Amino acid sequence: MTHAVELAQSSWGNRLVAGYALGSLAHGGFSIHVSDVDLGLILGDPLDDRDAKEVDRLVIGVSGAPPADRLSVFWGSVATLSGAATGGRFPPIDLLDLVRHGRLICGRDVRAQLRTPTWRELVVSGARFALGRLSTPDVTTHLKHPASLAHADVKTLTKLVLFPVRLLFTARTGQVGMNDEAVEHFLAVECGPAAELARKSVEWRSTPPEAGDHAVAALLQQGALPLYRIFINDYERRLREYAERDLAQAYREWRQQLA
Repeated sequence: MTHAVELAQSSWGNRLVAGYALGSLAHGGFSIHVSDVDLGLILGDPLDDRDAKEVDRLVIGVSGAPPADRLSVFWGSVATLSGAATGGRFPPIDLLDLVRHGRLICGRDVRAQLRTPTWRELVVSGARFALGRLSTPDVTTHLKHPASLAHADVKTLTKLVLFPVRLLFTARTGQVGMNDEAVEHFLAVECGPAAELARKSVEWRSTPPEAGDHAVAALLQQGALPLYRIFINDYERRLREYAERDLAQAYREWRQQLA
């Protein structure tokens, strides 16, 4: 993170208004095994085409051994993050994380000038994110043959389990889905194999299981598809209530693929 901030300061100079640690680096729960390193950059207005290229160069510049290879950079300006302009890259859930939990690491704190995303924005953007990341052929194969997921690296394993749990937490509370809180909430309202799988996935973040562990494979066999059905059913209903018909239909088709 320090190296990334130094590169950002070198790239933008006085145009770098602020840099923030986001995600588990800001609100706790960071795992050296699986956590992304989330950095939020606020640049001076107006943004231009060179800014995106500088962000790409920054990510390349810090690539290397973990966790540097897991750097995610979110960026924008006060105008784009207050709704006065467009541009940059700051999905609603990450903007909410910035506003509520961002930890200032350089520059001046400008969070009071930024907007808070609406609950609907969080749900709809989360729905699109899940379709792009979790309804792929590779993930579908893992879910239909969950024993294969027991052989995956721990980052893949835990993210495929905890992403839907965190997205459910956000949809049900309007808050950022931190892993521990999201799982605690899930366990309070759900039970059975899906709940046990969510609980164990938090443990795996700090103590990764052995590849191919039979107990892990059995838990995935019992809980993976039920977990995804809970998530898909919940989001399909919300999308229909928001009149997001195309997205809701995509979730219906997703559910059918997992039948």
